[in-house]
Amino acid sequence: MLMAQAAVNLTEDLQNEATCPICLDSFKDPVITECSHNFCGACIREYCKESAGKLSCPQCRKTIQPRNFRPNRQLANMVEIAVQLGLEAAKKAEEIVCEEHKESLKLFCEQDQRPICLVCRESQTHRDHTVAPIEEAAQAYKEKLQSSLCFLQTERGKFKPRGEEQSDALLRQTELERQKILFEFEQLHEFLSEHQCLLLAQLEVLDEAILKRRNEYVTKVGEKTLLLGELISELQRKCSQPATEFLKDVGSTLSRCERVKAPTSEPVSPVLKKRVSDFSENNNLVMGVLAMFKENLQAQMDKEKVNVTLDPETANSHLVLSEDGKNVRLGEGRLDVPDNPKRFTSSPSVLGSEGFTTGRHYWELDVGDGTGWAVGVAKETVKRKGPLSLEREGIWAIRLDWDHQYTALTFPPTLLALDEKPRKIRIHLDYEEGQVTFYNAESMAQIFNFSTSFKEKIFPYFWLWSPGSYIQVYP
Repeated sequence: MLMAQAAVNLTEDLQNEATCPICLDSFKDPVITECSHNFCGACIREYCKESAGKLSCPQCRKTIQPRNFRPNRQLANMVEIAVQLGLEAAKKAEEIVCEEHKESLKLFCEQDQRPICLVCRESQTHRDHTVAPIEEAAQAYKEKLQSSLCFLQTERGKFKPRGEEQSDALLRQTELERQKILFEFEQLHEFLSEHQCLLLAQLEVLDEAILKRRNEYVTKVGEKTLLLGELISELQRKCSQPATEFLKDVGSTLSRCERVKAPTSEPVSPVLKKRVSDFSENNNLVMGVLAMFKENLQAQMDKEKVNVTLDPETANSHLVLSEDGKNVRLGEGRLDVPDNPKRFTSSPSVLGSEGFTTGRHYWELDVGDGTGWAVGVAKETVKRKGPLSLEREGIWAIRLDWDHQYTALTFPPTLLALDEKPRKIRIHLDYEEGQVTFYNAESMAQIFNFSTSFKEKIFPYFWLWSPGSYIQVYP
C-alpha cells in the first residue's frame, strides 16, 4: 500500500512538471518559445491574440515572437507517458488491503465506521461488532448520501436565486447612483457654463459703458481746455487795449468766462459706479457658493485619504528607506538588518505600516522615470520568505517592466496600453466591495481595476528592482 501511494506521489510530481502554466492542465500540442518555456499551442496562441503591443513570455516576461514557436514533440510524448502512469498508479492505489493482515477489505464495521478484512472480523476487536458485506454497506450509505444530496440541491436552489436577486438589486442601485451623479454634474456644468456666459456678458456691457463714459469725458475736457486757451489769449489781448475799444464787447467776454466756470461732469457717473458695485456683490456670492461646494467635495475626499508610511520591519535588505518612511530606493548592496517574520527576504518588497480591514481609502505616490517597479496592495499573509510570485501571492498591483511595458499583475499578467506615462499614481481601495483601482493622479485617467474579495487585512505594497528607481509616497 505504501509503495502504491509513493508511486501515486511520484506520478503527481511528474504530471505537475507536464502542466501548461497558462491553462494549468496537461500540455496539449506543446510548443517551446525562444526563451525555452513550454505552453499548450492553443493557449499561447490565444494569449498572443489577446495581448496588445510587444509580446512577452507569460513566465519570464522576455520578448517573444510567434514565428519562433517550435513544436516540442519530445515533451508531448513525455506527457502521454505521464498520463498513462497516472492512470495505472491510481488504479493500483485503489486496490487497498488491510494494513494489519494484508487481506482484502470485504466487510464494513458499523461501530468503527471503517472497512475490515475477514481476519479482523474474527479478532477480539471486532468479534462483537455489527458488520456487513462491504458492497451492501456501500449501497446503504450511498442511499443516505443521495438523500442528503437531494436536500442540499433543493436548498441550493433556494439560496442561489435569492443571492442573485440581492446582487441584481444592489447593481440596479449602484447604476441609479451612477446615473444620478452623471445627471447632477451635467446639470452643474450647464449651470456654471450659463452663469459664466451671463457674468462675462454683463462685464462686457459694463466695459462698454465705462469706455463710452470715459471717451465722452475726454472729449469734453479737450473742448474745455481749448476754450480756456482761447479765452486766456483774448483776455490778455483785451487788457492791453484802450478803454473805448476794451469796453465794446466786454459783456460777451464776461458771459463766456462764466460759462467756462461751470464744473465739468465726473469721468464715472454714480449710476455706473452703483452698477459695478452691484455686479461685484453678485459675483462674490456666486464665488462663495462655488468655494463652499469645492470645500465640501474636498472634505469628503480628505476623509478617504490616508497617510501611508513605509514599514522598515518589512523592507527587504536591498531597499533603502528614508527616515520619515516616505521614500524607498534600491540600494547598491545588502543592508545589515535583523531578520524577523515580517521581513521580505528574497523579494525587494516593502509594505505600508498601516493595514485596512474595512472602509474606502486612497493614497498617492510618485514613481519617477525609473523602471522595474510595482505598486498596489497585498494581503497580510503574503509570502515573506523565499521567492515571491507577484501574480500568485495575494498581491493586486500594476508593474512597469524593464522593457518599459506596463502590466497588471493578474494571472497571466494583463498588458496595459496607456496613452501617457504616469509619474504620479493614485491607488483607491474599497475593502467591502473588493475593489482596487489605479489612476494617473495628474489626469485622473483610470489605469486598471481589480475586482476580488478580501478576507484579511490589506496593506499598501511596493516593489523595486531597477537601480536608480525610487518610490515616494505623498503625505
